[in-house]
Amino acid sequence: MNIGKLFIAVGIVFLIIGLIWTFIGKLPGDITFKKGNVSIHFPIMTSIVVSIILSLVFFIIGKFR
Repeated sequence: MNIGKLFIAVGIVFLIIGLIWTFIGKLPGDITFKKGNVSIHFPIMTSIVVSIILSLVFFIIGKFR
C-alpha cells in the first residue's frame, strides 16, 4: 500500500469518526462534572458506541479481503 492510499484511508476514518461524534456527542451514559468555570466530560457511552461501530466496520472489511 503506498503512502497516498494510506493518507486517504486515515482521512476517511477520521471523517467517519467526526460525523459519528457529531450525531451522538452526548449520550445518557456520558459523565460530566461542572465546578465553577471548570467542566470535565468523560464520554464513556459514546466511546463504547464508537468502538462497536468501528469493530463492525473492520469486521465487514475483513470479510471482503
